[in-house]
Amino acid sequence: MPDLPALPVTFRPGRTRAVLLTAGVAIFVVITAIAMLLPQLSPGERLSFVFTGALLFGVLLLLSRPKVVAEESGVTVVNIAGKRRLEWAEILRVNLRVGDPWVFLDLSDGTSLPALGIQPGIAKQRAIEDARTLRALAEARSIGDRETPQG
Repeated sequence: MPDLPALPVTFRPGRTRAVLLTAGVAIFVVITAIAMLLPQLSPGERLSFVFTGALLFGVLLLLSRPKVVAEESGVTVVNIAGKRRLEWAEILRVNLRVGDPWVFLDLSDGTSLPALGIQPGIAKQRAIEDARTLRALAEARSIGDRETPQG
């Protein structure tokens, strides 16, 4: 079992995020530069180039959003288009199996929640360590919650 980190702790795919944001900025700059350097383009066409670059940057920014934040009171999972707050007791298991694109959280309501903030894409070993840490945190916090008498 890994040593438990001090809370709060944020898990996110740092290298993937850096690549996405760098690519987004580069795409925006190149498309905008092309729009400004082509003399035959009208102002409306130039604007559409810049808008397209901004739109592509926005998509890459959205793809770089995922993270998992573990706090004393629970876990917040931020995925591409949504955000969900969970109590520790709701998390039954943290899964990252061979071939999984990201961590899945098995929840007490019988569902499974993808946690895109831990993904083995570019940094596989880091994702495995993060999944183990989150699993250890969930086990330590959930056991503590279950041992508390309910009245």
